[in-house]
Formats: sequence, structure tokens, C-alpha cells
Amino acid sequence: MKQFIDKHPVVAILRGVLPSNAINIAQCLYDHGIRVIEVPLNSPQAITSIANIVGALPEDCLIGAGTVITLEQVKQVNNAGGKLIISPHCDIDIINYCLANNLDVIPGIATPTEAFLAYQAGARWLKLFPAETYGCAHLKALKSVLPRDAHIIPVGGISQKNASQWLSFNAIAVGIGNSLYQSNDSVDTVTAKVIQLNKVLNINLLDDK
Repeated sequence: MKQFIDKHPVVAILRGVLPSNAINIAQCLYDHGIRVIEVPLNSPQAITSIANIVGALPEDCLIGAGTVITLEQVKQVNNAGGKLIISPHCDIDIINYCLANNLDVIPGIATPTEAFLAYQAGARWLKLFPAETYGCAHLKALKSVLPRDAHIIPVGGISQKNASQWLSFNAIAVGIGNSLYQSNDSVDTVTAKVIQLNKVLNINLLDDK
């Protein structure tokens, strides 16, 4: 996971994307530096979109699913080639299965109790959700008590306007959905959004060349 986040500190959430435009949208994000992309499973034909993206994008990116709530869904994502499993909650069985099958897993947590349960099960990447409900001070408090190798990715209400603030409170990355992609957005629309995001995060893609 770290190698992909080191390239760009954003997990792109393509909620509502259709298989017909999933590749074009994902390629646009990839071209602008993003290396971690999730398709929430409550999107139409999400498994097909994941398979399409996995088949089209280079191997130096991590593709998978969000809103994963059952083991059966984990297996479907894995069968489609997805290697990232993100949940809105902390499910120990899902964590154990992912770790045993070389899948990157990011369980959802909100409280210290949930965070430590996930950590003790082996998860090192945690999704603070819904982030906007708790705020940056909550993230700071969690980071102060968790082991140093526990990384937190806030999701929910993150946008171009506040992404830098969350990162300044030691979020390892941020998950961005509606502010980066909304259902039926064109490639041009997503391009404008990701360019603005890179600008506020001071990401210069020329540095990688």
C-alpha cells in the first residue's frame, strides 16, 4: 500500500461509475498521478468496473473496492483482479481473510476501540469514517495513542478545500469521492477536478520524470 500512497496521497473513490466509462475515468486519474482507486460496491455493476480498470491500467497502481461488508464480496473483488478491500466498518473476519490472501485491507474505524481491534487483527491502514463527523482533532487524538505503524486515511467530506488540512494532521492519505468524481462526470470534468486537487496539494508530476 505504501508504495502507491507515496506516489500520491489520495484514494480516488469512483462511486456511481459505470463499466462503460470506468476505464476512461480511471486512466484520467492515473495520468494525473493517483495510484489508488476504489469502486464502491454499491455502484452499478461495480465488479465489472473493477475488472475493466484492472485490465486496462498499468501494474503500478492499486485497484479495488469500497463499501465491502461481507466475505463473499471480498472474494468477488479478488476474482475480478482487485487487490484492495475497503470497508466502512471493522470486520475481523474480513481483515483475517485479506491478510491471508495478500489483499490490502483498510477497515473502517471511528473510535480508539475500533482502531485497536483492527490493529490487533493485523490491519495497519485504517479508514476514519465518516471523517467530517469527527474532524481533524479526532484524527490527532487517535494518532497520539495508536502505534506508530498505524496509518489513518480519513474518508467522508474530504475535498480540494480541506485535503491539505487533513494531511497536516498526519493523515497518511485522504479518500476523496464526490469532490473528485460524481456519477456521469465527463473525463474533462474529472480532469479539471484532479488538476485543482494536485495544485492545492502541491503535487508536481514533473518531479517524477
